Amino acid sequence: MFRTLREDIRTVFAKDPAARSWLEVILCYPGLQAFWSHRVAHFLWRHRLRLLARLLSHISRFFTGIEIHPGAKIGRRFFIDHGMGVVIGETAEIGDDVLMYQGVVLGGTALEKKKRHPTLGSNVVVGSAAILLGPITIGDGALIGANSVVVKPVPPGATVVGVPGRVVGDKKETVEKLEHGRLPDPVAEAIGLVLMRQDKLERRLEMLETPAGITATRDERGEKRREVEKEFIHGGGI
Repeated sequence: MFRTLREDIRTVFAKDPAARSWLEVILCYPGLQAFWSHRVAHFLWRHRLRLLARLLSHISRFFTGIEIHPGAKIGRRFFIDHGMGVVIGETAEIGDDVLMYQGVVLGGTALEKKKRHPTLGSNVVVGSAAILLGPITIGDGALIGANSVVVKPVPPGATVVGVPGRVVGDKKETVEKLEHGRLPDPVAEAIGLVLMRQDKLERRLEMLETPAGITATRDERGEKRREVEKEFIHGGGI
């Protein structure tokens, strides 16, 4: 048991550079506290002490802001960073070395008493406020971007962003954190392609109009469109 507790503390140090001491980790990390509480609640749940298990889970939610149903199955070295607002449903299953940020929901989409929550493989990273719904499977090493809504299975090593979530890339190497600034944006890419196509058409039209003495004013070409092109084609932003 003590070996497992030490492993959990080492996991916090490995995945959060803000951790400074083992005492701080034990006292000030609600994600770790909720995980430890869940272990006890899950033990009670498996031994059919369901009411006691739910009560312990409820108390843990009050103190940590993290709701983990005692029926959920969670692997080793699981870490919830910050944690406020995380909800993990009864039939959810989580593999080893999973990193989860605040506001994540592993929810169900059915009322029947059956498997109705997501299954996460090992080394999965789930960004802030992402929502995963239904008995879907998230493959090993997948990355779920912040605020994504995932309702379909995700293959191993894939990166998912957007609403609804779409696979936008494959992960080439193992990472320990989700660098949101480097995630692709499929909406911006689509708009960028449309703008590039429009620009090519305007250039061709200008080549046809110039011999006929037809010139377009600067206003007609649209300053606003140029600002949008800068944002979506050239990677502008804040």
